[in-house]
Amino acid sequence: MTAEGKQNLEQELEDLKLKKRPEIIERIKIARSFGDLSENSEYSSAKDEQSVVESRISEIKTMLQYADVVDVNDVDSNEVSVGKSVTFQEEGEEPETYKIVGSAESDPDQGKISNDSPIAKSLVGKKVGDEVMIETPAASFQVKIIKVEN
Repeated sequence: MTAEGKQNLEQELEDLKLKKRPEIIERIKIARSFGDLSENSEYSSAKDEQSVVESRISEIKTMLQYADVVDVNDVDSNEVSVGKSVTFQEEGEEPETYKIVGSAESDPDQGKISNDSPIAKSLVGKKVGDEVMIETPAASFQVKIIKVEN
């Protein structure tokens, strides 16, 4: 996991514990005041949301407990690693840039790919100028690493 990813998870955990959880508890308290809980949709909805929030809190705590934060400064500046952005190009195609992150941070729409993805697995440890064969479930293709940035 990157330091940024860890910080984002810590912020989300704080938000869930200090804002979301108290809001739900208040909603449950208000819903209880309406009387019969067996036919109280507000109560059921709030309890369902509470369950989701508590599950997410537990999940984040576990991820943070076992997180291995990668320091990009410990790796050669030209070497692809978790926490770095890599730009590569397949022959005849436009260059592509992705940031390699831990699986908890992965968001391909934002250009962040998991270090467990086939593309990242092929690139990690390689350096600027290397030609790399990337094998995905859909296809295999060769790329050249153009740039690596922290």
